[in-house]
Amino acid sequence: MKIRLVNQGVFTPIEDISTTLVAPAQGFYWIDADIDDLSVLQPLFALHDLAVEDCLSEEEQRPKIEIYEGHYFIVINSIRFDDEEIFLRALNIFLGRHFILTVTKTKINELRSLKPLLWEEEVTRPDRFLYHLVDLVVDNYFLVGDRIEARIEALEEDILMHTKKSHLNEIIGLRSEILWLKKMLGPQRDVIGTLNKKDLRLIDDQLQKYFGDIHENAVKITETFETYRDLMGNLREAYQSSLSNRANEIMRVFTAITVIFMPLTFLTGVYGMNIDYLPGAHIHGASYVLLSVMAVLGFGMLWVFRKKDWL
Repeated sequence: MKIRLVNQGVFTPIEDISTTLVAPAQGFYWIDADIDDLSVLQPLFALHDLAVEDCLSEEEQRPKIEIYEGHYFIVINSIRFDDEEIFLRALNIFLGRHFILTVTKTKINELRSLKPLLWEEEVTRPDRFLYHLVDLVVDNYFLVGDRIEARIEALEEDILMHTKKSHLNEIIGLRSEILWLKKMLGPQRDVIGTLNKKDLRLIDDQLQKYFGDIHENAVKITETFETYRDLMGNLREAYQSSLSNRANEIMRVFTAITVIFMPLTFLTGVYGMNIDYLPGAHIHGASYVLLSVMAVLGFGMLWVFRKKDWL
C-alpha cells in the first residue's frame, strides 16, 4: 500500500495512514492499495461492506457506481490485448471528499501513466484525479481497438492467400473475445454517463462537463466493437468462401485429369484386348505410333483447357 499527499501534482509520501483521516490543508490523499489492504482501510474510511465484498469477489465485476454516505464506489475495467486474448482488469475506486483509494488485484498500467499527467495538470482535487484516470482507461480502449482491427485485417489477408484450418479457431476465438468485451462496454459507458449527468456532490459541476467528453468516447468505443463483431462475421464467411473456392479448384484439376485420361484409357483398353486382328497391331513400331498419338492427344487436350482458362 502506497500513501501519497497530492498537491498541485506533487507527490509527498505519507508513512502514517492515520494522517489521512483528516483533510489536508491543501491537496488530497491518494492511497494505492491491494485487495489485502482492505482489512485496514475499511474501518478507517468507513467503507461500505457491499463495496468491500465486491472488491474481494473472485467473479468478474461489471462496471458500476454506488453512492454511499461519505464516499462513492466506482468500478471500471482496464483493458489489455496480447494479440490472442483480451484481458479486463477491474479498477476499484473509492472517492471521498479529501481522498481517493484505488484498489486492484493486479498492476494497472494506467495508474503508472497517470503520475506525470497529474503533475502537468497540477491536480489538487480527488475528483480531478478520477477524471484523468477514467480518461486514460477509455483512451486505452482506442489503442486496443486499433490493434484488434489490424489483427482482423492481417487475418483476412492470410485467409485469402493461404487458407488453413487453424484460421477457423482464430476467428471463433477472437469473435468470442469481442462479444464478451462488448457486454462489458455497455455498463462502463453507463457509469461514465452517470458521472456526466447525475448530480454528484463529490464531483465539481464544471468537471462533469468534461466527463461528458469521455462519455462520447465510450459510446464511440461501443460502436467500434459492434463493427468488429460484424467484421468477424464477414471474416468467417470469407473463410468458408475461400474453402469452397479451393475445393472447386481441386475438383477442376481432378476433372481435367479425368477427361484427359478418358481417351487414353480407351486406346489402351482397345489395344490391350486379347484379339489377333486389330488395325496396325502387327505393324513394326506400331506401339511407338500409339504412344505418340496418346501423348499428342493428352497434351493437346491440356492445351485446349489452358487456352479456354478451364485450368
